[in-house]
Amino acid sequence: MVKIVNIEIDGLLALAPMAGVSDIAFREVCLRAGAAYTCTEMVSAKALVYGDIKTKSLLQIGEGEHPCAAQIFGSEPEFMGEAAGLAREISGADVIDINMGCPVGKVSGNGDGCALMREPEKAQRIIEAVVRGAGVPVTVKFRKGWDKSSVNAVEFGRMCEEAGASAITVHGRTRTQMYSGLADWDIIRDVKKAVSIPVFANGDIFEPEDAVRILQHTNCDMAMIGRGAFGNPWIFGRANALLRGEKLPVLPPLSERIDLAVKQFEEARIYKGDKIACLEARKHLAWYLHGVPYSGYYRAQAVRVETFDDIYDLVKIIKRELR
Repeated sequence: MVKIVNIEIDGLLALAPMAGVSDIAFREVCLRAGAAYTCTEMVSAKALVYGDIKTKSLLQIGEGEHPCAAQIFGSEPEFMGEAAGLAREISGADVIDINMGCPVGKVSGNGDGCALMREPEKAQRIIEAVVRGAGVPVTVKFRKGWDKSSVNAVEFGRMCEEAGASAITVHGRTRTQMYSGLADWDIIRDVKKAVSIPVFANGDIFEPEDAVRILQHTNCDMAMIGRGAFGNPWIFGRANALLRGEKLPVLPPLSERIDLAVKQFEEARIYKGDKIACLEARKHLAWYLHGVPYSGYYRAQAVRVETFDDIYDLVKIIKRELR
């Protein structure tokens, strides 16, 4: 049992917040597969304060999706503090998470996300403002540092704790690495040693065994899985089995995996409508087929689907032709 102040998390595995991926439908699939904790896609503090409808829709959480966090990003303390209260009110989330780790240019280029690791004093003011405005525990997600010459995750983690953060997540890459190379689990372990609040370890958890290894290596409280869950929500249940000391379960047959993918798309359809759900199903269906022998042709077809009839027709062929 992991506790973020008074929020109890019954498990050791969390689903990472990922823009354009971890929507409500995918989060619900991962929860049923064994994730113990989830987080919304990141939302802009300014957009939230200005009442943007699309931004608000990203904060919708499932009826049974607790405990969970809502993630906000921005670089102005006054907006971040106000957005924290709005995000909690709109979502009903148990925790507000601050994104200080996004490496994408359109985010960090504006001084948001990982750029705040270059301005720890401003980052501290932001955390303090969010703590004042949230009304629930506040957590922070950040990286190893901006680049290899400015690795400051340990100092940054200490600052987060001093500013009032109740837990932190550390991704073991610098901003300049983006998602290339290997995640540095040693730096995550160093951060864990330096603070007294819970630490979630993030980076390079692609197989169930990786979840076990990262927790053993870093001594962190939870492992947060991101890209390793793409098209593979079963990573949570399989890793949970290993963490309990049980034998690694086999993946379900392809037909069952594809059926789950379709259920995910149908859930997304309820929240987003046919057009957006179909567009987003393209990448997810391709991910569900990743690693399946002879699936290259069908992955190429998946990224062209335009209607749910296209999805159903393609899935019927996949289930007949592939095993």
